[in-house]
Amino acid sequence: MSTSTPDSPPSFTGTEVGYYFICPKKLWWFAHGVQMERESDRVRMGKLVHEESYQRRRKELNIDDRIVLDWREDGVIHEVKLTDKMEEAHEMQLLYYLYYLKCKGVEGLRGQIDYPKLRETKEVELTEEKEKEIEKALVEMRRIVSSRKAPEVEWMKICGKCAYAELCWG
Repeated sequence: MSTSTPDSPPSFTGTEVGYYFICPKKLWWFAHGVQMERESDRVRMGKLVHEESYQRRRKELNIDDRIVLDWREDGVIHEVKLTDKMEEAHEMQLLYYLYYLKCKGVEGLRGQIDYPKLRETKEVELTEEKEKEIEKALVEMRRIVSSRKAPEVEWMKICGKCAYAELCWG
């Protein structure tokens, strides 16, 4: 499971962090090898927007097969998202990227979430408070993925559009 020290970054992927902040049960399914997102129309649409937006700037960077940066420019890491409906998850995923890089000795970066269809951006900065929030989430994520049973969750509005809905509620 994931452990981190200043010279050892955590072992979760950015996708897993995003899933945790969307729904802990979604993280559990994914971590246990159930990957329903590939079949989702919403995910395909997001990938299309992702590929077509900012093409001149785009230089996707995969780091350790853990995090994938859409591009980096002038000390700012950019993350492209389709909508802002899951803004907290988007922000925490980008904060995790900054945290991960800090664990690898790369500091002084900021983040920006780009919503091209909305023509909006959101600035993200890894403060001490946000760093503690990420560390707390990583502890909880380790607990969830190591559990033999999926966590109980309440029905949320997003459940109706989730690729895992059939498994949770079907």
